[in-house]
Amino acid sequence: MKKIREYVEGMFKDVPDSKEKTDIVQEIILNLEEKVQDLIEQGKEEEDAINKSIVEFGDITEIKSGLMNISGSEQKRPKSFSHANNLMFSVFGSMLLIGLFIFINFYYSPNTIWFVYPMFAVLWWPLSLFFVWLNNRKKGKDD
Repeated sequence: MKKIREYVEGMFKDVPDSKEKTDIVQEIILNLEEKVQDLIEQGKEEEDAINKSIVEFGDITEIKSGLMNISGSEQKRPKSFSHANNLMFSVFGSMLLIGLFIFINFYYSPNTIWFVYPMFAVLWWPLSLFFVWLNNRKKGKDD
């Protein structure tokens, strides 16, 4: 059913290539071919069944816009966005939070030192990003 394949691929020609696009195109082709087979079993001619299934398929603008958003977000990722930047942001953010905890601790309860406990929780953020950065650096995938 070459006509169905050409029709569906033509509808998605302006969408950038991606795995999601390929999967959706294949799924739509399979669904249309199943509909054609059902119509043929009901007594329609193959050409009529193909045309009817294409006409009844409907509008795909939502599917295309979803694919454009997915592929667009992947392609428009800024070059400066990297694991090293994430690591620096997490270190800076953790330092600010720990500083806030120290200030609150000594301002409101100077006799009890409790800022250490939330400090350990906050330190997991840069620590986890540090290991992601190391793994990507070893693989050569750091941006």
